Amino acid sequence: MAHTPTRRGGGSPFPPIAEYGFLSDCETNCLVAPSGNVEWMCVPRPDAPSVFGAVLDRSAGGFRFGPDRTFIPAGRRYLPGTNVLETTWQTPTGWLIVTDCLVVGRWHRTHRRSKTHRRTPGDWDADHVLLRLARCEHGDVDLSLVCEPNFDYGRSPESWCYEGDDYSTGVISHAGPDADPSAGVSLRLRTDLRLGFDGRRALARTTLREGDTAFVALTWRAEDPLLPADYRHACAAVESTTEFWRQWLSRGRFPDHPWRRHLQRSALALKGLTYAPTGALLAAATTSLPETPHGERNWDYRYSWIRDSTFALWGLYTLGLDHEADDFFSFIADVAEHADDIQVMYRVGGEPRIDEEILGHLSGYDGATPVRVGNAAAEQRQHDVWGVILDSVYLHTRSRDYLSERLWTVLVRLVEAAATHWREPDRGMWEVRGKPQHFTASKMLCWVALDRGRQLAQMRGDYTTAERWRGIAQEIHADVLANGVDHRGVFTQYYGSTALDASVLLMPLLGFLPPTDDRVKATVLAVADELTVDGLVLRYRTDETDDGAEGEEGAFLICSFWLVSALVEIGEVTRARQLCERLLSLASPLDLYAEEIDPADGRHLGNFPQAFTHLALINAVMYVIGAEGGDSHPQPSYAG
Repeated sequence: MAHTPTRRGGGSPFPPIAEYGFLSDCETNCLVAPSGNVEWMCVPRPDAPSVFGAVLDRSAGGFRFGPDRTFIPAGRRYLPGTNVLETTWQTPTGWLIVTDCLVVGRWHRTHRRSKTHRRTPGDWDADHVLLRLARCEHGDVDLSLVCEPNFDYGRSPESWCYEGDDYSTGVISHAGPDADPSAGVSLRLRTDLRLGFDGRRALARTTLREGDTAFVALTWRAEDPLLPADYRHACAAVESTTEFWRQWLSRGRFPDHPWRRHLQRSALALKGLTYAPTGALLAAATTSLPETPHGERNWDYRYSWIRDSTFALWGLYTLGLDHEADDFFSFIADVAEHADDIQVMYRVGGEPRIDEEILGHLSGYDGATPVRVGNAAAEQRQHDVWGVILDSVYLHTRSRDYLSERLWTVLVRLVEAAATHWREPDRGMWEVRGKPQHFTASKMLCWVALDRGRQLAQMRGDYTTAERWRGIAQEIHADVLANGVDHRGVFTQYYGSTALDASVLLMPLLGFLPPTDDRVKATVLAVADELTVDGLVLRYRTDETDDGAEGEEGAFLICSFWLVSALVEIGEVTRARQLCERLLSLASPLDLYAEEIDPADGRHLGNFPQAFTHLALINAVMYVIGAEGGDSHPQPSYAG
């Protein structure tokens, strides 16, 4: 049953969204609060029901490992070049360091998991282990372990039992629904402490003195669990995981610049949001973290948006981390090969069905309801999706001079879909749940689909198709110029409207018009001056747009980073750098970003961490660095 969160000293029992740490093994992820509590984790996949859900209700399960009393950490950091989190506490009696990671080891599987798994033996692989190490660095510290799963989004509390002859290992299981017994989950907990059980709570407590250590490991791997036997083996698993992340990051090309760390952290966040078995990429790790404090703008982002994922992987490609782009293009081909058209989003395994459900038993983050799982926007018609896929494939093909026949067949269907439907209204890039409109950005991205399709057809020597698609592209282009511009020469949100929309910032980035065009300059400056709050960009003004939800929302970080890139395009480099510096200063303490920022106080809003935000950061930073370096800026991720 939902309960009203208790307030402590007038504050909230929920940590600020920006204070969560993010862990990943590229198959599973979790969020760790400053208290040392794992407050969000879904297994065996990130779009599965949660086993730890305290971020959405303080009774929905958590896993704390840290000082016996709650202290504010003296410091938190990622080990350089990794997604391994280190938290240091100073207590009245000593200093404690806890190291957390989702373990990645050398490839150890002997059986193929699915037809879409593309990696070869010798690669790294998730061990499906959440590992936590504690070490007392000075004095003595009382250490506490409380592991309290609550399965199925807090709806199914189960009980622990011992495994083996000692008190070091426990098992807790959830059978799953009768209709789908394969959805059952078993967790196995191992530690070098003495475990006790109280229903769903696994408990341990000890005093560590200087030099003393302890570990705890949790796995959901059903067969041959790879749990460490002791602290030495646990340290080896952390070292292996550290090696994986640093080896992966070393493949990238990062400029020697003060902003380098922001690029690297964004790359690591994007990699952490991938689902390695299929190549999918999550829009974010969470569901229902509110875009409006205490409000109803709460959505589930634990799926692979074709638009968002394509952009995000091109952010990695900009930095030379292009293997993920290869995998994602194969993911697109897999999900679209046998469909008449492509959906807006898919589950990480490629499944198309994403039913939306409200979880009325959860209180929501800081009282924000409803809590939603699934996403009804999967059934929307959003015409921009064709263009972003074609633009990404075009850039990818041009860099490699190769396009598979299998993917080309899919692309032809997508271009033809854009050619057939571009005159129709849609729900737009922002997935509004109000009345469909003729969104300017949607029309423009249909033009992109035809334009990039034309160029790909020319590369293949199919000049007849290329010429036909060129004619349709010209027709769309003329229609946007005739109907998508207001009396000031500014591109608007949709035909016949005077409202602004940040999505039109993509026009110069996609090459729809040159940045020297007066309409482009007027549009970029209108967004910068009129669609901002304290200099931060809104998607649109909620009082001007029927988006089907109540309340206001914060400034969208991706839109603010888009403005940085667009300002560089029109020659406003100084203004672009100033905005970029400000946006970088708004990063979380661990250099992560949610979807939005509250302009009033700088707090992060929405799901976390947000892939689209980190992509836009990469491109904005590279634009500014390129412009100030005296060279032409790097190939933008959005432009053909």
